[in-house]
Amino acid sequence: MLDPLKAPVLAVQEFFLLTGRALRNIFRTPHYSDDIALQMDNIGVGSLPVVVLTGFFSGAVMTLQMSRALSDYGQVGRTGNVVSITLARELGPVLTSIMVAGRNSSGIASELGSMKVTEQIDAMRALGTDPVQKLVTPRLIATCTMLPLLVVIADFVGMFGGFLIADWFLNLTPRQYWSSVWRALDWKDVIQGLLKPLIFAVVVSMIGCFYGLRTSGGTQGVGRSTTQAVVAAIVLIFVLDLLITKIFVWQAATG
Repeated sequence: MLDPLKAPVLAVQEFFLLTGRALRNIFRTPHYSDDIALQMDNIGVGSLPVVVLTGFFSGAVMTLQMSRALSDYGQVGRTGNVVSITLARELGPVLTSIMVAGRNSSGIASELGSMKVTEQIDAMRALGTDPVQKLVTPRLIATCTMLPLLVVIADFVGMFGGFLIADWFLNLTPRQYWSSVWRALDWKDVIQGLLKPLIFAVVVSMIGCFYGLRTSGGTQGVGRSTTQAVVAAIVLIFVLDLLITKIFVWQAATG
């Protein structure tokens, strides 16, 4: 009766074991700094255009929608407050992480999956190189470094997109908009907005590496692993976002 549960439970166990090994390797030599720098460029700089576009239009659309809702209460001038809080706490980290997951979890899974089916990883082990230290840990470090920075950029670009909408269509002065944006944020919002992408970065990188390293079945297996990595990463981002938000809401209520 419990046989159908064996494979999912085993997969979860293997994922946590792989994540633990990758985190432990951060404090072990060698560190492969060249690979880390290459992955930072690929994950961070390569994702910048899609993150900027997503952040800009998210902020612009949110400003239009929030101004319409606030106009019923005569509070259009507080549109910047809602936009800044929503971007910093939720939309910035979540949308940026989803974009990075769609681009990089799939890329990592396909790259490592291709290496697995062509036996390059087995050859690496035969030469005495730890594949987790060489392939997984640099991607984990690079994603954890670049994703929070991408979120900061997306937040600012989104607020700037909201400013353009507020200036062109809502007749709000730049001083009025930016002062409301600045006053709405406090350190808890900043901490929450940076903690989420740090946790999401572990998910994005490790899900891609996990599905890539367990690829089998040739080129069809590579495509299957790529699809599974993207779907699993995006679903986990939403689940973790709910859990983290609940923790911060609980702290605010009890503190």
